[in-house]
Amino acid sequence: PQLPHGLMPLPSFWKVVEDALQQSGAQLRAFHQAFETVTPSPGTQPLTPAEERKVLSLVSKHGPDKLYQVTSNISGSRDLDLTLLRGQIVALLQGADTKGNTSRWLVDAGGPRGFVPAAKLRPY
Repeated sequence: PQLPHGLMPLPSFWKVVEDALQQSGAQLRAFHQAFETVTPSPGTQPLTPAEERKVLSLVSKHGPDKLYQVTSNISGSRDLDLTLLRGQIVALLQGADTKGNTSRWLVDAGGPRGFVPAAKLRPY
């Protein structure tokens, strides 16, 4: 069966496609914001024994003043970005990325090292 769009002139068809994509993008952003808002923000979450060992190793390597807790799940989208879960503890290595962008910090996650959004970290 032919879709009704098949009879449209091409520029109109692309306009319909573009509008639909923009609307989907807006809905996705709204959903993402709602999700971030609804997820309860962590108090200091209890650590598993494995996490505790990792924290002790981070403290001994970097010192207690460099520790930060992830405040919401981070899914790394660029090269060298880390994907971390809310509540994880990381150590700050550098308060900027390689281009000097201070909204992305270089952290040690107790093994993997990479960049995370600074806004999703708080002092531990």
